[in-house]
Amino acid sequence: MKKIFVLFVVALCAMSLVLSCKKKESDTVSIGAIFPLSGAVAFYGTESRDGALLALEQVNAAGGLLGKKLTLLSEDDEGDAAKAVNALTKLTTRDKVSFILGSSTSGPTQAMSTLAQSSKVILISPSATNINVTKAGDYIFRACFIDPFQGVVGADFAYGTLGSRRAAILYDAGADYNTGLAESFRNQFKALGAQVVADEAYQSGDVDFNAQVTRIRAANPDVVYLPNYYNDVSLQAKQLRAQGINCALVGGDGWDSLTDNAGDEMLNGFWSSGFASDTTDPKGITFVRAFQARFNRPASQFAALGYDTMMLVIDGIKGAGSFDASAVKNAMAKINGSYVTGNIRYDSDRNPIKGAAILEIVKQGGKLVNVYKTTVNPK
Repeated sequence: MKKIFVLFVVALCAMSLVLSCKKKESDTVSIGAIFPLSGAVAFYGTESRDGALLALEQVNAAGGLLGKKLTLLSEDDEGDAAKAVNALTKLTTRDKVSFILGSSTSGPTQAMSTLAQSSKVILISPSATNINVTKAGDYIFRACFIDPFQGVVGADFAYGTLGSRRAAILYDAGADYNTGLAESFRNQFKALGAQVVADEAYQSGDVDFNAQVTRIRAANPDVVYLPNYYNDVSLQAKQLRAQGINCALVGGDGWDSLTDNAGDEMLNGFWSSGFASDTTDPKGITFVRAFQARFNRPASQFAALGYDTMMLVIDGIKGAGSFDASAVKNAMAKINGSYVTGNIRYDSDRNPIKGAAILEIVKQGGKLVNVYKTTVNPK
């Protein structure tokens, strides 16, 4: 009898432990994040992850979400599509997450989208702008504007504000982001009645652009469109200026952090951004101050987009009144509200309808800074 009693007590303890573990697990909900935290575009990923983390921490500090606390499970895809897919597989099969933020660039995000859709997992990117990213299905979202809009913005700005009529384009032919912006800029600039007098491509990893620059100089453009990432743009601008090409340079949101990685060659440079850190919008000001206080550095557009990406998921969960991914994606599709990067509502392909800020690179106090120039809204 004593032996049976001991076994009974042990069984009760084991059951209590299991129930305790289940209760503990049910008190938290994990949200996945897949970003390039190392490699050539680590700046984008680190900023977006930290913006998302700030949003999550604020929600937890306010009591959580639907009675639960949130945790962020971050993975580094190094900007590589295969590694992004592996990270998504890990998060969905091992960690059982239903919501994933990422990635920062279009290639890795698009590579994950089909698997996320088939797994019925919500995938939302803060900054993957290629138009095809959300084509995989209704579980795929983004917080940023798309390449066609950003390229159109660049062309409209060059034509209307800068008065340009002769454009040169230099772009990475091996990257979805770069080719998407180049194509939409090219088409819009021609549609406005202007000329693309030089159309030059290069391959990822190239560092010597002098052959392309020589042909651009011979074409005598009054603007050069560089729809490339900041590490390439800083080299291209140096080589353009070295050959005497001093006209305006225009680019996309891949220019973010150029002011930390370039010199005076970037003066007379303009780029389209999802957020202006010198915003006068109260919601934006509050975010900028909170990000600075939490991470001791200024907030970039990628930080703001990361914050909004997390808040879009959170608002979807609130709207659904549930953590069920199917209900949440339906609620997210109906969102129409004010966020840090502006008012966001979704079209039928889950692309946000929102404006783009144009920032100018200027020199203040001996260093380069981005200054808000204007906003271009969708037509």
